[in-house]
Amino acid sequence: MDKGQQDVRQQQLATWLEQVLQHNEFSLSTASADASFRRYFRVHLTAKDGNTDTLIAMDAPPPQENCEPFVRIAALFGEAGMHVPKVLAQDLAQGFLLLSDLGDVTYLSMLNQTSAPSLYHDANTALIKLQLASKPDVLPEYDAALLTREMQLFPDWYISKHLNVTLDEKQQAVLQQTFDVLNRNILAQGKVYVHRDYHARNLMVCADNPGVLDFQDAVYGPITYDLVSLLKDAYIGWEEEQIIDWCVRYWQAARKAELPVPDDFSEFYRDFEYMGAQRHIKVLGIFARLYHRDGKDGYLKDMPLVMTYLRKVCERYIELKPLLRLLDSLEGTKPQVGYTF
Repeated sequence: MDKGQQDVRQQQLATWLEQVLQHNEFSLSTASADASFRRYFRVHLTAKDGNTDTLIAMDAPPPQENCEPFVRIAALFGEAGMHVPKVLAQDLAQGFLLLSDLGDVTYLSMLNQTSAPSLYHDANTALIKLQLASKPDVLPEYDAALLTREMQLFPDWYISKHLNVTLDEKQQAVLQQTFDVLNRNILAQGKVYVHRDYHARNLMVCADNPGVLDFQDAVYGPITYDLVSLLKDAYIGWEEEQIIDWCVRYWQAARKAELPVPDDFSEFYRDFEYMGAQRHIKVLGIFARLYHRDGKDGYLKDMPLVMTYLRKVCERYIELKPLLRLLDSLEGTKPQVGYTF
C-alpha cells in the first residue's frame, strides 16, 4: 500500500472514529506497524476537564487483512485470564477496530539482566493460564500441513531468494527429511492454545502484566511453541544457561498445573528444542520474504541470532546433523557447539 492509499485509509478511519466517539475531540498518532498490512494508531481523547485518555485504533485493510479472528480470539484469550485489549467498537467490513490501550512499554524495551526474571515469570504465568483453558475444536489445528508450509518458506525465500542458491536433489532430500523428523516430534507433543507470536515485541509491561498483543493467528497445537517464542526470541538473546533455567521454571509450574508436559525435563527440553528448530527455520524464511518481497530490511539484523539458535540445535541432536551440514555448505561457516543432551 503506497502513501496515498495509507492517507486515504487514515482519513476513513478518522471519519469512523468521529461517529464511534460521538464527535468527542480526539487526535491520532502512529502507535506501531507490524510485518503485515495492519497499522495501529493511538487515539488521544480530550475530556472537558482537560484530562486526556488514550485508546488504540487498528486499521486492517480488506482484503489483505481480516479483523474477525482478532475479535474472536481476544474474547477467547480474555476469558482464559490473559490481559488482552478489549474490543470497544468494530467495523469488520471496513477493517477498523477500536481497542483499549495497553500502553507503549514493550517487554523488549525493558528486558535486562535485572528485570528479566520477574518479567519472564509473569509471562510464563500468563501462558499457563491460557494453556489451562485450552479445548480442542475451538482454534485451527497446528497440523503437519501448516508446520510444513511454514518451513517451506526457508528454501523458498531464505535459500532461493536471499542466498540465491538452487538446491540439488540430495540437498532437497535433506531438507524434507529434517522437516519429517521435526514434524514427528512436534505432532506428538501435548496440545494447547498457541498464541504463535508470544515474544518480547508483543508483550507489554503494564499494571496487569503482561499485556498481550498480536494473537490473531492463534491455533491449537504443541505446548512448547509459545515458550520457544518467548525464550528463544528473534529480537533478544540470552545465555543458554539462563534459557534452560527459565525453561525449567516453566516446566515445573506446568507439571504442577497438570498440563500435558513430559515428567522428565530432558525429554521436555528436547521437545522445546525441536519445536525451536521448526520456528527458527520458519522465521528465517519470513524475514527473507519481508525483505525481498515487501522491502522491509529491518529484520535482516535479526537473522544472525535466529541462525545461531538453529545451528546450536542441529549440532546437539544426531537426527538434525544433516541439516547442519547443509547449513555449513550454504553459509560456509563452522558449527557452534552448545550444551549436549
